[in-house]
Amino acid sequence: MAVEVCVKAAVGAPDILGDCPFSQRVLLTLEEKKVPYKMHLINIEQKPQWFLEVNPEGKVPVIKFDDKWIADSDVIVGLLEEKYPNPSLSHPSEVSSVGSKIFPAFVKFVKSKDPADGSEQALLDELKALDEHLKAKGPYINGENICAVDLSLAPKLYHLDVALAHFKKWTVPESLTHVHNYMKLLFSRDSFQKTKAAKEHVIAGWAPKVNA
Repeated sequence: MAVEVCVKAAVGAPDILGDCPFSQRVLLTLEEKKVPYKMHLINIEQKPQWFLEVNPEGKVPVIKFDDKWIADSDVIVGLLEEKYPNPSLSHPSEVSSVGSKIFPAFVKFVKSKDPADGSEQALLDELKALDEHLKAKGPYINGENICAVDLSLAPKLYHLDVALAHFKKWTVPESLTHVHNYMKLLFSRDSFQKTKAAKEHVIAGWAPKVNA
């Protein structure tokens, strides 16, 4: 029986998968575990009544387990690992936080209007730390096999790649070869290709935040 999952629809295109990295993380986990699922695209600007009835907070992603809707991508991914342990996406606790500061640093930099505020350097420092980790432990965060940390980072690195190229004409420095190889590995996976948002929807999603 297919698992039901609600994810964000594209802004202005309610029939197309949207740009939410947390929704994509859940879809990546379902794809990597080969769990059949039925996807409901939720128009965030006009949430359907049935969705608000089962999920009053109106957040996405949410997934249905045993007739109960569960929110929060961290919780959902943990439950999927418990319920569908093979293939395993588990990892040792010491790699849990690898790369976890990249997304907040990216958000600060992409929204920054002050070139001297240190936000670019802060992002570079986090990317360099990831590069060092991958150099020692790669090609994935936990070595040879993909794990849940990779599936959390992949959509965020995609947003970083697309949004900074568009709004800042900025790319990850070529010197960070391990990060570049890592992004290529992640973005080329079938699971990623099937669940990624179109670049124009990523750009449209960030535009109000950047132009605020």
